[in-house]
Amino acid sequence: MKKEKKRMSNFQDVLYRFSKNKVSLIGVAILVVLLLVIIFAEQISPYQYGIKNNVSERLQGPSAKHWFGTDGYGRDIFTRVIHGAKFTMIIALPATLFAQAFGAILGALAAFYTKYVDGILMRILDVFQAIPGTLLALAVVAALGTSLPNLVIAMMISRIPGAARSARAIMLLLVGKDDIEAARAYGSNDWQLITRHVMPNALGPIIVDLTINLSAITLQVSSLSYIGLGVQPPTPEWGVLLSEAREYMQIAPHTILFPGIAIMLTALAFNLIGDGLRDALDPRLRD
Repeated sequence: MKKEKKRMSNFQDVLYRFSKNKVSLIGVAILVVLLLVIIFAEQISPYQYGIKNNVSERLQGPSAKHWFGTDGYGRDIFTRVIHGAKFTMIIALPATLFAQAFGAILGALAAFYTKYVDGILMRILDVFQAIPGTLLALAVVAALGTSLPNLVIAMMISRIPGAARSARAIMLLLVGKDDIEAARAYGSNDWQLITRHVMPNALGPIIVDLTINLSAITLQVSSLSYIGLGVQPPTPEWGVLLSEAREYMQIAPHTILFPGIAIMLTALAFNLIGDGLRDALDPRLRD
């Protein structure tokens, strides 16, 4: 009971210090709005308005009828932007979660078995990390195709090396601590040490790393769609909207402005939350 009370106290302390970071709360507010938009997108503006061509209304500027204006096919950009959030997050969220989970497992194995596994594993990851993440994702998409599951796999593979290295660095600091050695002396095997002692203590930094990776993958998904190797038109993913707006950006800048702002705000929100969590979880900043 005493241990549980202390754990709740630590959680409340982290939550309190995070809530004192006003800039990070802006990120939370943006993220909450994004989640509400994804959940209620169909009620806000039906998906059909975002894919139905209406050439007579093409390239209209923002107005009461079309809040963000229309694109080159007369489709409502506001509708396409809010539904685009769903398609971007459908790829970014699972890709980041899987990459972070696999990275944590690989990092734990490397940190615990430094004699053999660490050297082999890190050299393999070095090979993958030597390839820029976007280029690696491009190669995977080119090999597998441009379906949504393949995009998730491509984003995940491109982020696993970095996630594994971050997790390894965190867990190397934890493995040598006295409580881990005490648990080992009491007969805990490696699996129990990893799951009951190391992983829970590494969870905070891993969550911070996850928010930063979410920002990077959001940009990466849009980049792939922009060059035609991500989500395919007429699906209203944000990168697709930017790609379609290229030829109209000089005569109708609104076509590229609003999707660009959506991408920027989403990436910014994840970065702000990550910075706030890093400060809140940093033991050196505690009183």
